[in-house]
Amino acid sequence: MSLLSGKKILVGISAGIAAYKTPILVRLLVKAGAEVKVVMTPSAKDFVTPLTLSTVSKNEVFSTFTKEENENAIWNNHVELALWADFFIIAPATTNTLSKMANGICDNLLLATYLSAKCPVYYAPAMDLDMYKHLATQVTFNKLASFQTIQIPAGYGELASGLVGEGRMAEPEEIVAFVEKDVLKNLPLRNKKVLITAGPTYEAIDPVRFIGNHSSGKMGFEIAQVAANLGAEVILISGPTHLTTSNNQIKYISVTSAQQMYDVCHEYFNAMDIAILSAAVADYRPKNAATQKIKKATATLHIDLEPTKDILASLGVIKKNQILVGFALETENEIENAKNKLKKKNLNLIVLNSLNDKGAGFKSETNKVTIIDQKGGLKEFDLKTKTEVAKDLLNEIILLIHE
Repeated sequence: MSLLSGKKILVGISAGIAAYKTPILVRLLVKAGAEVKVVMTPSAKDFVTPLTLSTVSKNEVFSTFTKEENENAIWNNHVELALWADFFIIAPATTNTLSKMANGICDNLLLATYLSAKCPVYYAPAMDLDMYKHLATQVTFNKLASFQTIQIPAGYGELASGLVGEGRMAEPEEIVAFVEKDVLKNLPLRNKKVLITAGPTYEAIDPVRFIGNHSSGKMGFEIAQVAANLGAEVILISGPTHLTTSNNQIKYISVTSAQQMYDVCHEYFNAMDIAILSAAVADYRPKNAATQKIKKATATLHIDLEPTKDILASLGVIKKNQILVGFALETENEIENAKNKLKKKNLNLIVLNSLNDKGAGFKSETNKVTIIDQKGGLKEFDLKTKTEVAKDLLNEIILLIHE
């Protein structure tokens, strides 16, 4: 999954022959999980059709300030378009359009939208060699840079005129990669390595039965996704679950038992900056798991249990500069028990959720948590989706990083 997944991206097209590449760019952005809308200059329609762009973007294409609908003129609101976007990519950006952008000229919908944009604006220049090298064009580039408008460098190659040199619009794949890289460098968890555990563990009674719990793993998966979206390199270690992840920032490791989770956590922990242990690890396991299926022979069955290794406590003992976060699911004396766990296991934060709160706990889309820090400070949060809970938790961790 791309860093652009879930983002709203406005693609602007000016009138250059390189516009034939823009439907591929739009398709790649949609494939990355972005919602894409297109705004074109009227002359750009001579190079690529709105029908093509609406088909690949799955949205209406805008090119004029008004459109006729049932004999009435409907305004295409450039302000709404600009405010809608998380990112604005103008590709191709011709000399004419770039000069107007640099000088505040507003004679079409694309330029009006650019001048209203508050999001990051990228542009991919596309022009012939002599135009690209001209001093006036270089002045335009410098002026746009002073406005924090971001250039996606032109490539070197054969141009429409037959000349060979700079001015060729970057390829669609290069544009997507450039934007992803630029987004990444501004994210608060860039260059941070985060270990996250999720889901239950299953402790074997025999080859077909186990001791487990009702954890779905969703809370841990949401934390992993949000951490990756904030720029982190994530190791996600999960017990048995139906959930999956396709984010290329997340390395997913599947385990079954508490011992397996313990081993993998210790394998990676020393290289981590942050560890968030949200898995519901079994506290006990059968002392002697049967090698064959246990037959039903008596009215009762006695199973000797022994404690599993405490992963969180063991990491608390060896941690150096890592931020270590644990979860506490409590049913009574919640605050007191959570504070004791935080201190005993040498944690930086503990996330408390109570089974007494409706909508919290296992197999739910929501959670209600209280985050407690080492100084005893408490932050209580309302019932939220697990995605929002993950964002709240990571915001608290980011505050710790900057203390």
